[in-house]
Order: sequence, then structure tokens, then C-alpha cells
Amino acid sequence: MSKASPTEYGARRTGLVIGYVQSGKTVSFTTVAALARDNGFRLVIICSGVNVNLYEQSRDRLRRDLRIDDRKDRAWLFIDNPRPRVQVIQSIEGAVSDDSALPGLARQTVLITLMKNGTHLDNAITILSRLKLETVRALIVDDEADQASLNNRVAVGLESATYKRILEMRSKLPNHTFLEYTATPQALLLINLIDVLSPDFADILSVGTGYVGGKAFFQRRDLIRRIPDDEIPGPDNVLDEPPATLSEALFLFFLGAAEGFSKGGLGNRSMMVHPSHRVESHGEYYRWVTGAQKLWLKLLLVGESDPDYHDLLAKLATVHAELKKTVRDLPGLNELLPYLSHALKMTQVHEVNRAKGPTPQPDWLQSYSHILVGGEVLNRGYTVEGLTVTYMPRSLGTHQADTIQQRARWFGYKEEYLGFCRVFLPADAIQAYLGYVEHEEKLRKQIAKYLSSGKSLKAWKRAFFLDPSLKPTRSSVVGAALFRGNFSVGDWFDPERPYIDTDAVRANRELIDGFVRDHEASWREWPGHPKRTQATRHNVINDYSLSQLHSELLTSVRYAWLRDSMAYTGLLLQISNYLESHPRALCTIVHMDPQGAREVRSLDEDGDVQNLFQGPNYDNSQQPRVETYPGDRQIRDPVNFTIQLHHLARILGVKGKGDVVGSDVWLVAAHVGKGMEAGWVVQAQLPPGDEQD
Repeated sequence: MSKASPTEYGARRTGLVIGYVQSGKTVSFTTVAALARDNGFRLVIICSGVNVNLYEQSRDRLRRDLRIDDRKDRAWLFIDNPRPRVQVIQSIEGAVSDDSALPGLARQTVLITLMKNGTHLDNAITILSRLKLETVRALIVDDEADQASLNNRVAVGLESATYKRILEMRSKLPNHTFLEYTATPQALLLINLIDVLSPDFADILSVGTGYVGGKAFFQRRDLIRRIPDDEIPGPDNVLDEPPATLSEALFLFFLGAAEGFSKGGLGNRSMMVHPSHRVESHGEYYRWVTGAQKLWLKLLLVGESDPDYHDLLAKLATVHAELKKTVRDLPGLNELLPYLSHALKMTQVHEVNRAKGPTPQPDWLQSYSHILVGGEVLNRGYTVEGLTVTYMPRSLGTHQADTIQQRARWFGYKEEYLGFCRVFLPADAIQAYLGYVEHEEKLRKQIAKYLSSGKSLKAWKRAFFLDPSLKPTRSSVVGAALFRGNFSVGDWFDPERPYIDTDAVRANRELIDGFVRDHEASWREWPGHPKRTQATRHNVINDYSLSQLHSELLTSVRYAWLRDSMAYTGLLLQISNYLESHPRALCTIVHMDPQGAREVRSLDEDGDVQNLFQGPNYDNSQQPRVETYPGDRQIRDPVNFTIQLHHLARILGVKGKGDVVGSDVWLVAAHVGKGMEAGWVVQAQLPPGDEQD
């Protein structure tokens, strides 16, 4: 709340609040709403949910946690999806315009909950436009802000419907803070910086005791199960019967539910089956689940008189032994069998999808165990109470990182029953989540470190680690081009146009001249053939601290050409990442041709420096000829990170013709060392007001 003081009239601030999936973001914005009231905000609007289920889930929690229905002080004027009726407008106007400070009379704060769809947003805009709000301090919370609020038509120069409505609603509130809540901030970080939804401050939520997320599941592999390729449905693989891994998942769930029933059935146990976005597949899996439930219950009730009973017991014994590896003091199978029959009888199976209209929430209070079968409805924001087993054979689709992460409903406050949890996924999904876990943690650390400087989030360079197989978010909302890369062992970074900006050339000259001069006593000649030319004689400093080089030199080198700048930023990311686990790493620094024998380079037809790296030389007077110089690309350490410092006295026009386009230009070329590979994404964002051709 300190980011937008309620005493500052005319303030419109946009903030980003980053949590984890299933980590309690609703509790956070409920607390923020209460703090806003305590700090003089008279109007709080909560935009939550793009479908009825999610909206009602958030609304009901907010209502419960703020004690809307059982408090006697009427501190809140609570309005659910208001319509622009006279009575509603009068009630809001009376509450927000009451500036009296009569003894014993508390002011009301208006709390409006809105579902994010056209009708409800239009109603809110109409209401706000009829109120006098010039002096009213307001808070808007946009839950799952990266989902529907952003402009998904930015690439074609238009505005999407929900985005336009969000902007119009904000325009009606002269004094407000707009808080964007999400666990997947990629889209919000990559939209254009001049977009009013681009955040200028941020906060990172920490999780409470008992939360388990990606680290617990994907670094502890005993909770993850791979679904074989032949059990994943698709156009070329039509499944005629329940796959074996689905049966295994159901056995694990029902045994876990049986253990819960044996202890009184406190709380909830649930399972999620998420086969596809296709509604027809939900019905098929629903029939398989309910069919297995009925068959197994029948076999347990009939007992040994059915020949399939012993086969069922054998399968249960195998799964029980598996579950026992992660559950301490798990009762024996014979002890659990009566409770297993009860679990099979009492578990409710729900088919959850939008095709059937608003789907009632499972009655978590009345029933202990549930199985939910569905698709997109079970994605973002949907809370499945007591979720233990997830079966998700669906493909990665567009490999969109934030979408994949939002499907991870199995994260949450599950530490006390984590041993009962299992997640069944295809091989590519397991690999994607492994990559995402690393990306998520590094992104949070990057942002947290930057925020500690006190600078605006708009000035943060959009550069972060991401597995090469994943896209950060949907391209339809990204306002500037993304540059991806991963310098591997054997790859060189060599700038294409280090000469185009005179300020950058001057800064690099002062920086590298000073570095070379300051280390004058440390330079040694790179060994080589006695007949090599002067232009191929170099100086070197071996075993230099990579951390020291990073802070003294590399982070201060400037490249103005966009492709050079993006690639160099990615290189710096890889170095920083490597130093986190190898703080004492060493590197090699080579001063190429310190005598200036090859001082001139020219440009190719694209404007890039030609032949920066000289090739090998040979002594042709002997047969067979003898190599006297292996080429610049071989002047490097075979293992450690290496930089080459190149000094170009003159850079001429295309193919050496025309005027001098650059003078006294230093550039840094770099060779990535072993173990430094890491995929990254850099965005070509420019601060508002800056331009570059």
C-alpha cells in the first residue's frame, strides 16, 4: 500500500503481485483490501474469474474472510456484480461521499466484486461514470491479471474487448491503485512498457509453512509418474479401454482415501483427471473412472467367489507397496480393505466442463472424497481441495510456459499428506515442468534483487532464463520482439555492429583501455609457432577470477545495436547463473594483436563487421605445409570461459570502400565454457520515450 499513498490525489499506480500456483493469493488480496480500508480507501473493486465457477469461488472466500455476513459494524458495503440501478448508485454514492467524522460513526468502504466479462464490466463502468469520484481513493485488484485483461490484439494495432473495458474502468477513477495478481507474470512483464497495464512496482509473495510447489514434485521424482506414449490419446492413438496408468492412479487415490476414512475422514481427499481441452474426451474418461469404481466395489463386496477378486488384490498389493515408500505408518492392505470399499462407495465423481454450463462446486463440506474429470475449467485459479492424485495425459500444445504452469493444480499446502500425492504426466510434460521450475525460481530471484534497488519495474531489463522448448507466453499480447538464445560450449559471442553509437564506442574505449592498462604487469604472450605473423601474436591473462571480470568489465560493456545488445544480455545471464553455483570459477582474457598489426576491418553489405576472427595461417615452404596459426577461434581456454579483446583502429565502409565509419573501436568476443549452457529470453523493450530504428 505504500507504493500509492492514499494522501496523494491524482495518483494512478499499477503494481504486480507475484505468487505461486495455489499459494494463497486470494488471502493476500483480501488482506490488502482490509488494509486499504484502514488507510482511507473508500472503494475497492475485485475483478476475479472469467467463468462462474472461479468467480464464485473467489467471491465466497472474500465474503467469508472479511466477515461480510456476520459482522455488526457494517464496515463494508458489499455489492456482487452490481447493475446500474438507481438504488445501487445511490448506495455507493452515499458511502463514498460521506466525509463526516461524527463521533461513534464509522465510514463505510464499498467493496464490489466483478466477474471479468463484458456485461459485468460494462455495468461497473456505467455506475462509476455516474458518481463523483474526484476525491475518492480506490483500489482495483485484478486477479489472474495475465489471463483476460491484456490486449491480445496488440500485434495488429487494435484493442481487445476486455482490455478496453479495463482501461475505461480505470479512467473513471482519478485516484487509484491497480494491483495485478498472478503466479505466472511473464505476459505482464512482456507487454509494451507504455501500456497502462505494464506494472511500475511489484511485490513477491512468500509462501507459508506447509506449501509444496515445483521443487517438491519435480526435484523429488518419486512423486512423478510417466504416462507411456501409447497411453496418451490422440488422432493417431485412439484408446479403446482405460490405460494402465489411469488404473494405477485410481488405485493410488482410493487407497489414500481409504487411509483417510480410517482416520475419520477429516478435511478432503480428491483426484483430478485432466485428459484434454476436448469436452468429448472428458465423457470418455468419466465413464472409465466410474466404471472402474463400480467394478472394484463389486469385486470387493463379492469377494473370493469372483475369479477377478484375486487379480484385483494382486494389483492393490503392488500399488500399496508403492504408496508405502512415501507414506510413513501406512496401514496394511488387509486393514485398509474395509475402508477401501467405503471409499469406493462414497467418492463422488464430477464431470467439470463449460459445455454443460456453470458447474456446481463439489460439496467439500458434505463429502470427503471427490474425483474431478475435466479440462480448461480445472486450469487457472480452480482450487481442488485435498488434491492428492493428478492424471493429465494431455499434450503441451503450444508449449506456452505460463499456461503449462497454471495447470499445476497439485501445488499447494499439502506437506502433511505429500506422501499420498502422485502426478501422472507424459515425458515431454515432465521435462517442461523441470525447466519451468528452474525458470520460475530464477525469475523471482531476479525481480526480487532488482526491486531491492528501489527502482521502477519499468526500468528492469526484460531478460530471464527459460528452457528453449518453452514459449514464455502467448505472442498475441507481447508488444515487442523476443530474442532467444543459449550459448553452448563451442559457441562464440561476437558483436555485429559495435561501431554504430559514438557514446557506446567512447564508453567501451575508456573502460577497456583502462582495464588493459591496469593489468599491464599481468599480461603474458600466448605461446605459438615461431613463424606466426605479428598480427597473430596475442597477450593473455590466465586463471583470472570470472566473478571479478564480470563485475569489473563485462557488466559495463555497452552495445547499441539491438541484436548485439540482446545477445550480450543473454550472455551475461548465463555468466551470472554459472557464478551462482561456481563463485570461484576462473577465466582466460586474451588481448588480441596488442601491437595493432591488423587494425582495419570493413563491413559487409548488411553493415556487419567482416572477418573479425582471422583464420588459420600456414607455412607453404614446407611439404606438407605446416600450420603456423590455428585461427582466432582456437585462441581460448579448452574448458574455462574466455574473452577476447579486439581493438579496431578503423572500420571502413562496405567491403573496404567509402568513408571510415568507426575509429578506435573496442569490442569483446566471448567463448562459453563447459557447464555454462542455459536457455534465455530477452525482450527488445525500450523505456517510454526512447526510440531506435
